[in-house]
Amino acid sequence: MKLKHALLSVAAFLFLALPRPAAAITLSVGVVPQQSAAELVKAWVPLLAYLGERAGLRLQFETAKDIPTFEQRLAKGEYDIAYMNPYHYVVFHAAPGYQAFAREKDRRIQGIVVVPKASKATRLEDLAGQAVAFPAPAAFAATILPLAHLKTLNVPVKPTYTSSHDSVYLGVARGFFPAGGGINRTFENIAPEVRDGLRILWKSPSYTPHAFAAHPKLKEDIVRRLLAAMAALDSDPRGRELLAGAGFKGFEEGRDADWNDIRKLGIRLLENLHKAAAGEH
Repeated sequence: MKLKHALLSVAAFLFLALPRPAAAITLSVGVVPQQSAAELVKAWVPLLAYLGERAGLRLQFETAKDIPTFEQRLAKGEYDIAYMNPYHYVVFHAAPGYQAFAREKDRRIQGIVVVPKASKATRLEDLAGQAVAFPAPAAFAATILPLAHLKTLNVPVKPTYTSSHDSVYLGVARGFFPAGGGINRTFENIAPEVRDGLRILWKSPSYTPHAFAAHPKLKEDIVRRLLAAMAALDSDPRGRELLAGAGFKGFEEGRDADWNDIRKLGIRLLENLHKAAAGEH
């Protein structure tokens, strides 16, 4: 057998080398509700079950009815592990102290604006004065980036918030809105019959993607165990299948400084939640 087939990946080796806990620990994993609850359950529950089995942990999927509710729960530190957008990470790292440990491999996040495939719009200026759909006020790439760019172009629109990326795409595809904001990953993951009725009008610059972050109460060895198992997921067929089902290529280590590109933007939309999380009045 060739050497490359005989050697384990570094991530897999680290995973196998870590000591096994005596009993599985249950961790809540909060996932930002970019898609409908049914779609999130379909993608995340089997992925977390397999990941937990490999890490010797019980990973309990959780989400929220909408992104603002998810933000409130992050502010209260309700999740042990959270998968959150880049801006959320910057805010909730400061307080209550979530610490990034992983991110998607080979991925940058881009905001997009979609329109119906038959739309006559060819540039963002064509949306002036219209009601444009967005998932939530603080959805980083799907809302903040498009609105910021529209502002620089002096193109006024009327933001309408629909609670999820999926509902944005569906609303635009059905003609309820002339355009809507999203991101490449969720656009690629929507039902083909919805996606085929849309086209991308605009893409933002790219930034560091969503963070997997741990509540500060978690012990470092638990986080290292989870990271090692995550990094090894794309080294076996079942892991790759589950990753693809959730729209991921794989995971790699993430460090707090990776999100400095977001900090440099100086976004202040969630200052009140930040202050509440920090105990300020």
